[in-house]
Formats: sequence, structure tokens, C-alpha cells
Amino acid sequence: MSYFFGSFFDAVMLIIPTLVLVTYLIVLFQIVVDLFRDTELGGGSKVLWMIGLMFLPILTAVIYIIARGRGMADRQRASLQRAKSDTDAYIREVAGKSPAEQIADAKALLDAGTINADEFAKLKAKACA
Repeated sequence: MSYFFGSFFDAVMLIIPTLVLVTYLIVLFQIVVDLFRDTELGGGSKVLWMIGLMFLPILTAVIYIIARGRGMADRQRASLQRAKSDTDAYIREVAGKSPAEQIADAKALLDAGTINADEFAKLKAKACA
């Protein structure tokens, strides 16, 4: 029985530091990504933060989160919004016009006399297909 408890607590004592290390690495990577994402921060400041992260990593990470934590969230949100708008623009470019827009364009051509009623019906059928 004591062997089980000994090996169980050894496993727990291995899991806890591993969890702390993984958590620290996630925070560290978020800080590095945020440093390079920030266009308003100068290159010298970025270098100083990176040197701090190399030589006093935990202290520098805590200071960075306290000093620039709100900005990290804002920059992350702006980055996600940019990516979403870029994706939406790409989808609109690739997908083309919606059927309603195609029918409206065909109706404008019909009203202008550029096409006749039969051509309008063909364009309308094509847009709805």
C-alpha cells in the first residue's frame, strides 16, 4: 500500500511542476507575440523587454503583464478583427455577388434597355440556380 501512495505522490509532484512550466511557456509566448505585434512600441523597447525575458524571465513577465496587460487584450482583439475582416473580404471576392445583387444588376440593365425581357429572365434563372 505504501508503494502505491509513494508512486502516486511522485506522479503528482511531477505533474504540478510540468503544469507550471507549460503555463509559464504559454504566458511567455503570448508576451513575445504581443511584443512583435505592437507597432507603437519602438525597436529599442522591444529589445529591452526581450533581454529582460531572457535574464529575469518570471519577474519581467509579471511586470509586462501588469504594465501592458490591457494593451495585450486590445492588440489581440484588433488582430482577430483584422483577420476576420480579411477573411470576409476574401470570401466576398471569391464568392462573387449574391443572387439578389445579380438580379438587381440585371434589372438595372433591363430598365436601361441594354437587355430585353428574355435575356433578363435567363440572367434571373441563372442567378437563382
